[in-house]
Amino acid sequence: MAFLHIKNVALKGIAACVPSNIEENRAITGNPDIEKLIKATGIERRHVASTQTCTSDLCFKAAEKLIDELNWDRNEIEGLIFISQTPDYILPATSPILQQRLNLPKECFTLDISLGCSGYIHGLSTLAAYMQSGSIKKALLLVGDTSSKVCSVDDKSTYPLFGDAGTATALEYCENDEGFQFHLGSDGSGHNAIIIQDGAYRSPYNGNSLDVKAVEDGISRNNLHLTLDGMDVFSFGISKAPETVNLLLQKFEIDKNNIDYFYFHQANMMMNDRIRKKLGLPVEKVPTSLKDFGNTSSASIPLTMVTETAANLRKGKNEIIACGFGVGLSWGTARFYTKDLTIPDLIYYE
Repeated sequence: MAFLHIKNVALKGIAACVPSNIEENRAITGNPDIEKLIKATGIERRHVASTQTCTSDLCFKAAEKLIDELNWDRNEIEGLIFISQTPDYILPATSPILQQRLNLPKECFTLDISLGCSGYIHGLSTLAAYMQSGSIKKALLLVGDTSSKVCSVDDKSTYPLFGDAGTATALEYCENDEGFQFHLGSDGSGHNAIIIQDGAYRSPYNGNSLDVKAVEDGISRNNLHLTLDGMDVFSFGISKAPETVNLLLQKFEIDKNNIDYFYFHQANMMMNDRIRKKLGLPVEKVPTSLKDFGNTSSASIPLTMVTETAANLRKGKNEIIACGFGVGLSWGTARFYTKDLTIPDLIYYE
C-alpha cells in the first residue's frame, strides 16, 4: 500500500479560473434524455473554453492572482508542477512555459504530470515530497483540464458532463507543520475505461483518426475523442473511493467525525452520493460544484474548495480529506489541515 506522511509543508492558498463562456445542458438539442441526465449527474451547466484557450492559460490566470494576493516574491518560488491531460503541446512540457510566463526564476524546477481525476492528490504528494526537507521553501501546483476540447458534441455520454477549469495551489515549507497524509494507488488493467484511442504513439494519428462513427443512438465520435465506459467507471468509483478513504482513516487513526470537509472528485452526483452514503457522511460536510461547473477533471477538488467553501477556509483552522479517482485507473486520498487560507474570488477568463 502506498501510504505517505509528509511533514513540514503547509497549504497557503488556492485560486481557480474558469472560462467565462457558459453552456447550458438544457440548451443541448437532439438529446431527449437531457432532463434524466441532469437529474442523475447534477450537472446543469458548464464553463467551456474557446478554441484559442488552453488549460495553461486558465492556470496562469489563477497563479497570477494567487501570487499577488499572497504577496509572494516571485524570486522565492522555487518549484512548479503542472498537472493536466490537456497540455499545450505533445512536447515540450508545459511547466517550463508557465515558469517563463509567470516570470519565475530560472532556478525554479518544473515538472509536468499527466493525470486526470486523481491528479490533484498525486500532485500534492509529489510537490510536498520535494519540499519536506526545506530545500524548497515556496512552490506552486497548477492543476486543470480543458476536457471539452476532446469530447464529441454528438456524444451524449460525454459532452454534457465535462467543463473546463484551471487552478493554482500554493505550498510553503513550514517547520513542524502537520503536513499531509496520503494513500495512493492505480490499476492499469482498467485503462480502457476512459481513453482517447489515437493521437499519441501507441496508436498514432492516421488517415482514419477523424472518421466519425455512430456507436449508438446519440453517440457519434472519432478516435481523437474521449471514450468513457460509464458503467465500468461508476463501479470503480463507488467501490474504490470509499475504500481509499477508509484505508487512510485506519492507517493514520483519523476520526472522521473531526473532519470539517470531505472533497471528492466531481464525477457525477449519483456516484458521489453513493460514495458519501457508503462512508456515512453528512451532506453538509461533502460540498459539490457539479451543478454549475460539471466534471472538471483534475481541477474539480480545488475548484470546489474555492467556489463552495472559501468563506470558511479563509478563516480559522480546518481539517480536510480530499479524494480523487478515475482515469488511469488511479486514485488518491489526502488528509491535511488549512489555516486562514488565501483564496481569491473565482476568476473568469474572457
